[in-house]
Amino acid sequence: MTDPQNPAAPEPPQQPASEPTAPQPPADAPAAPADAPVPGKTLGIVALVVVFFASLVGLILGYVARSQSKKAGVKNTPAKVAIILGWIFLVLSIIATIIIVIVLVNGAGAALQELCEGMAPGEYELNTGGTITCP
Repeated sequence: MTDPQNPAAPEPPQQPASEPTAPQPPADAPAAPADAPVPGKTLGIVALVVVFFASLVGLILGYVARSQSKKAGVKNTPAKVAIILGWIFLVLSIIATIIIVIVLVNGAGAALQELCEGMAPGEYELNTGGTITCP
């Protein structure tokens, strides 16, 4: 429809009433940096590195990093990986410790038996001041 006073001037386009416009931030508002640091991300990476050398410490750091990221509402994949690897390495180190203790105890028993070979049963004093009992 055109203006009856001026038939040659077109009307400006109108926006439909059903589409609300998004509020615009003030022009003087500071923009959020695109590469803002994610809370716990650096600690998650540190945990991932540490878990290879000290599984328990890396495991704890991974949980702390995940907690910080969870509070900020972001995912922290390095922390999650550090937690998983921390548990795996912790279990493996416990199993390895048990195996080493078993081997050492059996080795000590074999060494004692070899030491007592050819000797009469009884208690003997060693040069180091200790004693040994041969069956």
